[in-house]
Amino acid sequence: MPGGRLTHHDRRQIAEGLAEGLTQTEIAARLHRPLSTVTREVARNGGPDGYQADLAHQATQDRARRRPSATSREDDRRAVTDLEEQFTAVMIDTGLSRMTARVLASLYLTDSGSLTAAELTRKLQVSPASISKAIGELERQELVRRERDPRRRRDRYVIDADAWFRGWMASARQNTVLADVARQGAATLGATSPAGIRLRDIGDFFDHVSHAMLQAAEQWRQAYAAKRTPSRMDHRPGGGADASATYER
Repeated sequence: MPGGRLTHHDRRQIAEGLAEGLTQTEIAARLHRPLSTVTREVARNGGPDGYQADLAHQATQDRARRRPSATSREDDRRAVTDLEEQFTAVMIDTGLSRMTARVLASLYLTDSGSLTAAELTRKLQVSPASISKAIGELERQELVRRERDPRRRRDRYVIDADAWFRGWMASARQNTVLADVARQGAATLGATSPAGIRLRDIGDFFDHVSHAMLQAAEQWRQAYAAKRTPSRMDHRPGGGADASATYER
């Protein structure tokens, strides 16, 4: 069919026509194909002097295998959309508002790990005010940080490997404050009164949780640092591992 994909037989006819000295216009007429189809085919596969039907057909098949199909691209987009929805739902379950969770998911799932307010507005199709409110909530929890983009004179909101560490530490500090307030309340109400005993128990609980969170965070930091600073081997002749040589990726 005119404009359809060239078959192996079509390509052999093109090669035969070129060998006979026919013009590409004459070859296109012989094949009942648009001239542009023939000229593009010949130019892409060696030109009039170097065109070979078998090689041209194989090259076309190779390109088709490498090129993602429309269905494949649609499946990829759907998979990313599903992942964003799952991530957002999990973040909502932790207590974030829906918009804040959507912003956090967008930052986590972009390769750069950073977006401007304008980019978030376009991506999520919401108002700048909604983005500003969500960013404010994430900054209070120390889950994002902002960097100034000097080229565009605007802020970029960044998510990085330490984001959850900072958020965890912020939560631990909040628990410490709550423990202190509860204990102060127990002292005010009387350590032996029912309300005072209740507040004392609350204070003890949040103090314990805060210390456990800080201990877990420190253990994670040490393990994470160890992963990112592997020993570097000494490649000198006859040398083994240099235990003192480490590097930061």
